[in-house]
Amino acid sequence: MSGFVGILVSDPWLQNQFTQVELRSLKSHFMSMRRESGKLTVGELAAKMSRLKVVGENLTEEERASFIHDLNRNLDDDVDFESFLRVYLTLQGHASARTGSNAKNSSAFLKAATTTLLHTISESEKASYVAHINNYLAQDDFLNRYLPIDPSTNDLFEIAKDGVLLCKLINVAVPGTIDERAINTKRVLNPWERNENHTLCLNSAKAIGCTVVNIGTQDFIEGRRHLVLGVISQIIKIQLLADLNLKNTPQLVELVDDSKDVEELMSLPPEKILLRWMNFQLKKAGYRKIVTNFSSDVKDGEAYAHLLNVLAPEHSNPSTLAAKDPLARAKLVLEHADRMGCKRYLTAKDIVEGSPNLNLAFVAHIFQHRNGLSTQTKQISFLETLPDDAQVSREERAFRLWMNSLGNSTYINNVFEDLRNGWVLLETLDKVSPGIVNWKIANKPPIKMPFKKVENCNQVVKIGKQLKFSLVNIAGNDIVQGNKKLILAYLWQLMRCTILQLLKNLRFHSHGKEITDADILEWANTKVSNSGSQSRMDSFKDKRLSDGIFFLELLSSVQPRAVNWSLVTKGRTDEEKKMNATYIISIARKLGCSIFLLPEDITEVNQKMILTLTASIMYWFLKHPVEDRPSGTSDSESGSQSETISNSTIDDSASESSIEENGNM
Repeated sequence: MSGFVGILVSDPWLQNQFTQVELRSLKSHFMSMRRESGKLTVGELAAKMSRLKVVGENLTEEERASFIHDLNRNLDDDVDFESFLRVYLTLQGHASARTGSNAKNSSAFLKAATTTLLHTISESEKASYVAHINNYLAQDDFLNRYLPIDPSTNDLFEIAKDGVLLCKLINVAVPGTIDERAINTKRVLNPWERNENHTLCLNSAKAIGCTVVNIGTQDFIEGRRHLVLGVISQIIKIQLLADLNLKNTPQLVELVDDSKDVEELMSLPPEKILLRWMNFQLKKAGYRKIVTNFSSDVKDGEAYAHLLNVLAPEHSNPSTLAAKDPLARAKLVLEHADRMGCKRYLTAKDIVEGSPNLNLAFVAHIFQHRNGLSTQTKQISFLETLPDDAQVSREERAFRLWMNSLGNSTYINNVFEDLRNGWVLLETLDKVSPGIVNWKIANKPPIKMPFKKVENCNQVVKIGKQLKFSLVNIAGNDIVQGNKKLILAYLWQLMRCTILQLLKNLRFHSHGKEITDADILEWANTKVSNSGSQSRMDSFKDKRLSDGIFFLELLSSVQPRAVNWSLVTKGRTDEEKKMNATYIISIARKLGCSIFLLPEDITEVNQKMILTLTASIMYWFLKHPVEDRPSGTSDSESGSQSETISNSTIDDSASESSIEENGNM
C-alpha cells in the first residue's frame, strides 16, 4: 500500500479489505459527500450513501439508517474516511446477504460493487447540467452548432470529447480563466489537438478549485460519463457559489453581529455561508428547525416553503404548507419558485429524494436571484476596518489551489483557518518527502484539544527545519493561531521545496544533485538564447518580464508550435501586457504545466510566482524527451501526448504514487 493510501487508511485491517482502486473510488465519493456541506455526520450517511449503487439499490434509506444507528448512535459525530469505510463494509455485507452475493471475501464482493459504482450517474443531475449548459453557452459561436443538447441522450459526453465544451464552461464559471485563443476549435481535431484541449481543461479546472484527482485526458476522450459529469458538476457549483463571499456580496454582513463574526464568516466555505443565509431567512419566517445540509433537512419541502414565503411573499400559496404529501408540497414549492423566475436545477422528485448537488444548486440560484438582504446595512462599515491585502489574497489563493490539487483528505477553503490543526500540512509534507512524517505521533482530525493541534504543528515546523526552510521565530502555535504572514512564508517554502525536489528527482538531468533557483534561471536563459532570441531575465524579479515576451519565447523554445505569434501583442500597454500574460498561462497549461498564478502575477512580476512558472516549464520540458513530442504543420498540433499528459498531481494511473511522480507547481 502506498504512502498516499496509507495516510488515509492507517488501520492495517481496513487496508487489507480494499484494493487501491477501490480505496481511490470510495475516497472520491467520500470527499464529494463532505464537500456538499463542509463536513459529513453520522446522521447524513443514510441519505448520502444512496448514490453508492449496490448499497443504495438493495437497502432502503430507513434500513441504512437502522444499520448505521447500530454502529453509532450519536448522529452529530463527524465521519472520517476510515469510519466511512467501516460503515460501507457493514452496509455492503447486509446488501450482499439480501442479494445472495458471496460476502465471504469483502474485497471480492466490493469489486463488483465498485465497478458498477464507478459508472453510475444521476440522470436528474445530467438533465440539470445539460439545461445549465444550454442556457449559458447558447450564444457561443463555436458551440451553437451543437446546442441545445438533448438531456435524454448521451450527446453531452460525445460533445465533451473534443474538450472545447468544458473549456468554455470553465470560462462561464470563472471568466478569463482560459485564454480562448489557446483552445483548439477546428471542426475536426486530430488526437494531439484534442488531448491539448483536455490538458488545458484539467489544469484550468484545478486552477479554479476543482478536484480532478484520478482524472486524466483519456477519460474525457473515451467519454467516461461519471468522471465527465463529476467535473461538470464541480464547475457549475463554483459558478453558482461565486457570489457567496463578502467581496461580491457585502450585504452578507447582515448575517453577523460584530467584526469578530465577520472574520469568521469570511473564513467559511461558500456552502456553509449559503446554509447560514438560508437559516437567517428561515428564522424570519418563524421556522424553528436548523437546516444543516441540502439533503435530508429539505426533503419534506417545509424549509423551502418558508424560505420562498419570506423572499417572495407576493407569490406565496397557503396550500404549500398545508399539503400533507411531501411530493405534492415539493411541486407547489417549485411553482412558487417558477413565479419568482427561479425554477431551475431540480424537480419535485429531486427534492423528495434529497439530491444534495441539485438542492444546493437550487438554493444558490435563489440566492443569486433574490437574497432578501438589506442593501443599506449599517454593518457594512465593519468591512472597511478589515485589512484588504491583494498580495496576501493572491498568494493565499495560489497556495490553497495548489494544496487542493494534491489529493489531500481535507478540501481547503481558507489556508489561514483550515491548516490550523496541522494535519493537511503533514499530509502535504509526506507527499513532498515520503516517510518524513512520524504518523505515530500525529493527531488525526477532528481534534478538539488545542494542545493536540500544537503537537501536529510542532512536527510541521520540525520537518520544515529538516528540509532547510528558513523558520526563524516560527513555532507550531503560530500556525494554530492562524498567523497569516508566517503561514504564507511556510507555504511558499513548501511549494518551492516541492518544485526543486521534482527537478532533482529527474536524475538523468540533475544527476541527483540539488537544484537551485540559479539553475532554473540559467536553464531558461539558455533555452531562449539557443532559440536565437536576445531576450533574457536577470532574476525572477526582473521588471522587463512584465510584457510576457520572454515567457512566450521560452514556451516556443520548448515546443516550437506552442505559440501562435500572430496573437501576441508587443506588451507596451497594461492591456497588452495582460493579454500576453493570460495567453502565457493558458499555453503553459495546454502543454501540461499545472500552475496556479494569475495574469497579474506576471504583469506585476511577482517573484515567487515567476519562479514557479519557469520551474514548471522546465520540469515539463525535461520530463518529456523530444521524441515524445508531437510534430506537425499547425500551431495547434503541438503539445503533450496522451502518455505525457500533464504534471497533474495524483492523476490517472499514477494516482497512488508520491508527489515526485508529478509536477504540480
